[in-house]
Amino acid sequence: MSERTLAIATASLVIGIAVLGLKFFAWSITGSIALYSDALESIVNVVTAIAALVAVRLAQRPADASLPYGYHKAEYFSAVLVGVMIIVAAILILREAYFGFMSPELPQAPIEGLAVSFAATVINVGWAQYLRRYGHRVRSPALVADAKHLMTDVVSTIGVIFGLVLVYATGIAALDSALAALVALNILWSGWGVIRDSVGGLMDVAVPPDTQKTIRDVISQSADGAIEAHDIRTRQAGKLTFIDFHLVVPGAMTVDHAHTICDAIEAKLRDAVKDVQITIHVEPENKAKHAGIVVV
Repeated sequence: MSERTLAIATASLVIGIAVLGLKFFAWSITGSIALYSDALESIVNVVTAIAALVAVRLAQRPADASLPYGYHKAEYFSAVLVGVMIIVAAILILREAYFGFMSPELPQAPIEGLAVSFAATVINVGWAQYLRRYGHRVRSPALVADAKHLMTDVVSTIGVIFGLVLVYATGIAALDSALAALVALNILWSGWGVIRDSVGGLMDVAVPPDTQKTIRDVISQSADGAIEAHDIRTRQAGKLTFIDFHLVVPGAMTVDHAHTICDAIEAKLRDAVKDVQITIHVEPENKAKHAGIVVV
């Protein structure tokens, strides 16, 4: 799976470069500021793909003495970088839109330019959908962030295409710059969303509520012989889920018996939650808080 993930990240870079070439060609034959803004966003796609490729390679490195919990959070740093680059692209586009408002000109070669732009969009739609599904399946923040930005690019390009049809139909050159400004605002919103989601991962955000419920149910149903479990904590780091909690057992229970219970819980949790790291702290019954999970 790791080799396939790396291959997909590499393919994303190749596709990003190809789409970038198409969009700059569309801009070069039309002179449209809106298409230029769309091409600028594709530069961010290429940077995003490079960041994702580096992050995926780094995240696959095994844990070592300096990073005993592994390199999985590298993908979150990549996603934050993507968000920042998206915002930079939006600022560049707003700059071009301003100059366009100052000196409006009608784009040239409308049919050819729109056809090339549409072809680039079709490629992005297909790849973004595949990337999103695969990224969620392997829980790769870098690939998911890449897919989100590609879909933002798709929405922007579709808006630009329809808008340019309106520009050609009405002959109002200033609409070209207005379209570029709208693209920039859409990109800004996308960049903020990517940064917000990635910062959550860097801050050790807990797993979703439905996963938390699954974890609690598994502990309750597989800890036969224990008394309760409390102080359950979870966090997400890339594709890995970390779970730690305290397990209260009878004071007279042997270490070997307590260890067997822990093994049973860990086995069930690994079946229920993918890519999980589990830490269980065993405590005697006088440490019970009567506020955690009662073993059933």
